[in-house]
Amino acid sequence: MSATTSGAAAPHGDELAAVSARTLAALLSAGERPPRPGPWAASMAFGRRAMLKIKHVPEQLFDVTVLPVMLVLMFTHLFGGALAGSPRAYIQYLLPGVMVMSVVMTTVYTGIALNNDIGKGVFDRFRTLPVWRPATVVGYLLGDVLRYTIASAVMLTAGLAIGFRPGGGPAGVVAGVLLLVVFAFSFSWIGTMFGLLARDEKTVMGASMTVIFPLNFLSDIFVDPATMPGWLRTLVDHNPVTHVASAVRGLMDGRWPGTEVAWTLGWSAVLLTVFGSLTVRLFHRG
Repeated sequence: MSATTSGAAAPHGDELAAVSARTLAALLSAGERPPRPGPWAASMAFGRRAMLKIKHVPEQLFDVTVLPVMLVLMFTHLFGGALAGSPRAYIQYLLPGVMVMSVVMTTVYTGIALNNDIGKGVFDRFRTLPVWRPATVVGYLLGDVLRYTIASAVMLTAGLAIGFRPGGGPAGVVAGVLLLVVFAFSFSWIGTMFGLLARDEKTVMGASMTVIFPLNFLSDIFVDPATMPGWLRTLVDHNPVTHVASAVRGLMDGRWPGTEVAWTLGWSAVLLTVFGSLTVRLFHRG
């Protein structure tokens, strides 16, 4: 005999939902709620998400694998004979600088990924989560630290294959890469700001490259500023990319470029303070 014919009415969907909600509320009130994640834990969770995106779409690493090798080979053999007498001699000066250039250019993808998530509506869902709100943006930046490290390792491998010999040994190389990653993390906040401001990812790319290209090419990445005209040398000497390239070059060469390291850390602090604050303000306004 069915429940209906026996006089017991079947519960409607709304009634079932109400019962489920009451049951869930009773369970939550009976036990302890899980602790709210702190800023670091939340940021690391979003950073892991960024790295998982690379795992599922490995083609994203093209810009930190194939492109850096092309840059090293191309600039070394194009300019080596004219500027240093031979490619092998030039690579000693060039490689740390090109490494800086490649990593700085890679920072643009943080803003593009952020803007892409905003366009898809994913970012709005992240805002509703009970976590430290800037963790979403910080997570993107922490995830991209892996990209910077891969780019540096690939370029070092290519450089060693064609004659680069760091006088500072492994310790100098690691110190140079760590300093570069610190600077790149701070510089990435410019891209995140554009990612929140721009309407599409093409605008993010264009705006970021407008900043990155002059900084990269008006620096000491390719040639010693001593050979430049006075007015140009003044611009180059006050360029943050010049300071980080000189610092990384000195560390890898086995020297301690204290002034350049201090300038690099100072610029990193300024970039993080200014553009980090602007990004967080834009994030809260959105």
